[in-house]
Amino acid sequence: MPSITTFLTFKENGKQAVDFYCSIFKDSHIDHAMMMPGTDQLLHASFQLNGTNYMAMDGGDHFKFEDGISLFVGCQDQAEVDYYWEALTAHGGVPGQCGWLKDQFGVSWQIIPWQLGRLMGDTDREKSSRVMRAMLKMGKIDIAELERAHTGN
Repeated sequence: MPSITTFLTFKENGKQAVDFYCSIFKDSHIDHAMMMPGTDQLLHASFQLNGTNYMAMDGGDHFKFEDGISLFVGCQDQAEVDYYWEALTAHGGVPGQCGWLKDQFGVSWQIIPWQLGRLMGDTDREKSSRVMRAMLKMGKIDIAELERAHTGN
């Protein structure tokens, strides 16, 4: 069975991006990185973030990231949400709405706690609607605020 790996093509600074991502996610490493001789252009890298394989390269001016694809980080608690949000928006990243952000390299991320799905999936439509309305007002997801919306407090 063939494997499927996310391949990130950066305009430039791909090696810097790979190093940055590996510094943020525990249990991550670069398997190999090949640079264009005499330059800082990344020809190819393979790396792992939390055990998931990725590849990257620099592709030049005609490559850019679009919002239609993002990397989803499922978080266990508010501390994880805060950690990944702060790390990925550092150095010029741009906070978005509803747990979305763009990092300094233009890659879109979703930093989402598992509690969001549980609270929004409540069969009580009034509770799930309150959670949805609360989430739509957020940038970084605030679990305590979602829980308050769920209970109506």
